[in-house]
Amino acid sequence: MENLNPLLNPLLISDRRPAQLEAFGRLLDVLDRLRTECPWDKKQTLQTLRHLTIEETYEISDAILRDDLPDLKKELGDVMLHLIFYARIAAEKGAFDIADVLNAQCEKLIYRHPHIYGDVQADDEDTVKRNWEQLKLKEKGSATGVLSGVPTSLPALVKAMRIQEKARGAGFDWEQPEQVWDKVQEELKEFGDEYGHGQADKMNAEKAADEFGDLLFSLVNFARFAGINPEEALERTNRKFISRFHYLETAAAANNERLADLTLAQMDVYWEQAKRHLAQPETRN
Repeated sequence: MENLNPLLNPLLISDRRPAQLEAFGRLLDVLDRLRTECPWDKKQTLQTLRHLTIEETYEISDAILRDDLPDLKKELGDVMLHLIFYARIAAEKGAFDIADVLNAQCEKLIYRHPHIYGDVQADDEDTVKRNWEQLKLKEKGSATGVLSGVPTSLPALVKAMRIQEKARGAGFDWEQPEQVWDKVQEELKEFGDEYGHGQADKMNAEKAADEFGDLLFSLVNFARFAGINPEEALERTNRKFISRFHYLETAAAANNERLADLTLAQMDVYWEQAKRHLAQPETRN
């Protein structure tokens, strides 16, 4: 039987448009009242909301990593509120309102998808990305550098990925994954040489840090060629380590043992148990 639930059938999603528009309008109405009547909401500024928005964005990321769709719905609502809050404050300043924001976004999407709204040919993802970056640079003018669009406040791992993607959009990139892997090996050797192969007392800390940064950058580059998001990969490993370490703590406590009293070899026994118990790929940090 045909699925009539518009949330599950992409062909019927457009049938929900009236309800979606009504819900969006309702949120605008609720915020209008809060902004005029609630002591807390009345005091908020672009600056006071900024750190809260960052926190909410990380909570969205967390819900996605946990594949928790009910929580994702809640977190998306929180961020949506922040977005219209910013637009409301800007409207109060006479700068723009939410309609200006949405119309500008629509115009940008249409302009940057000439393969959909124009006669440009783009049959694969790489071509679309390359066109996107070139059009984005054209919008900003020739005096703007290719990498100027990378926010300075991005976490370093994410920033490295964005830098490399933008450089690729300008045609500056490796041709084959094997070349990138060779670069990883080269950077690993240079870091090893600078570090002194474990002789930390003989190394130049600043130079070693530089070489380690080069190594990380090359690994991010290889991850990009391998189709791996390094930020997500590292976060998955973080979560895996946390789960295994929590098991280690719990198992030791169940045997009336304190981690501080255990040798590394004894803790390693619990660690191996955790890997088997949690049935995850074997990765030791």
